[in-house]
Amino acid sequence: MTAPAPTPDTLDLIGNTPLVLLKGPSEAADCEIWGKCEFANPGASVKDRAALGIIRDAEARGELKPGGCVVEGTAGNTGIGIALVANALGYRTIIVMPDNQSREKMATLRALGAELVLVPPTKYSDCNHFVHTSRRLAEETEGAVWANQFDNVANRKAHIEGTAAELWQQLDGRIDGFTCAAGTGGTIAGVGMGLKEYDEKVTIALTDPHGAALFNFYAHGELKAEGSSVAEGIGQGRITANLEGAPIDTQFRVSDEEGLAWVARLLREEGLCLGLSSGINVAGAVALGRQLGKGSRVATVLCDTGFRYLSTLYNREWLEAKGLPVFDWLERD
Repeated sequence: MTAPAPTPDTLDLIGNTPLVLLKGPSEAADCEIWGKCEFANPGASVKDRAALGIIRDAEARGELKPGGCVVEGTAGNTGIGIALVANALGYRTIIVMPDNQSREKMATLRALGAELVLVPPTKYSDCNHFVHTSRRLAEETEGAVWANQFDNVANRKAHIEGTAAELWQQLDGRIDGFTCAAGTGGTIAGVGMGLKEYDEKVTIALTDPHGAALFNFYAHGELKAEGSSVAEGIGQGRITANLEGAPIDTQFRVSDEEGLAWVARLLREEGLCLGLSSGINVAGAVALGRQLGKGSRVATVLCDTGFRYLSTLYNREWLEAKGLPVFDWLERD
């Protein structure tokens, strides 16, 4: 095994994450399913990439100046990434988050020194939505910039230049498909655009949770949500600026139950403790692999660590309250 090269800057630790062959999903799909280990980023999620890209872009445009402040509305992981990057560069951070997200995310943001503003979850059309609240706070705060991760295309650029290029290199230019869910749309659009630059034949698939509207949009041309999901940070009801022009070739919809089944298997059989978004992504990768056929190579994103969801996904009482299956090891007294 070759050790990573030493780096003089902590921000260089973002990206260049490992890629691992997932044995159970590969067997289920009769092909190779590869998982990009984004939990290996300093903030333990894929959102570190967007955070760094957005902040560097704001600096380059002269909007973010020394001693400034970064304000963002987020389900948690982007806020954690922003707080870490901002700390490293000498900026303050204000994060607005729906109050139904995991306690671990809230505690982490506070521990990182971010000012945390909690708001009730509501529809995007409501002026009190966490995104709109964060925009207003940025406008009212001296020296602040609004990260605007949903519509700031510096987000997807980080994946075009980073994640897609890494996947192409790690798989020696032999990749048949990529899939993941969409939150901001930055990952699916950026990786899709980046991989298509290398090979137009790579199939890009959206994997949507129930309760999101993009599955119907790409399948039938109509933004229409059906059902619901407890997954945090994914699921979208509009075409964000990051999603505009995304090269989506096909789409899948995955239930929480199916995603949780893969979360359980990956932990029990392969020693990977992941969140529900990762389980949903893996389920989509299996579906795409089956569609592409035996021997194909499919990659997806393992978005974040399951340690961020100990009070939810890995909590028997919480799962029971949501009407979701309980992992068998949680049944033990």
